Amino acid sequence: MIKNENSDKEAKALAQHIRMSVFKARRVIDQIRGRSYEETLMILELMPYCASYPILKLVYSAAANASHNMGLNEADLFISKAEVNRGTIVKKLKPRARGRSYMIKKTTCHIKIFLKEKSKI
Repeated sequence: MIKNENSDKEAKALAQHIRMSVFKARRVIDQIRGRSYEETLMILELMPYCASYPILKLVYSAAANASHNMGLNEADLFISKAEVNRGTIVKKLKPRARGRSYMIKKTTCHIKIFLKEKSKI
């Protein structure tokens, strides 16, 4: 079996410890999974969610990795895989009344974007 060497090339970008809830990031990632690069950029620029800006920066970074490191054309790219995983939880104590303290938990997430080139048949 002969494989085309460009068919299995996959560019990726990873962002770790993004100060955002996993559920808010997944809501945006589910909208762009499987779409083309240009369509993804239009969707992310027009979305009213705060989670779309770090994801937009990550998609730009993955496309730059694909064009610079692998020599792929940005017009032929699509999002093959997109993952959002839970990161570490930053815990702080907030002083409360009567000498008590209250735990503040700030969640983080890790986002991975994988880009592939569309196969030309």
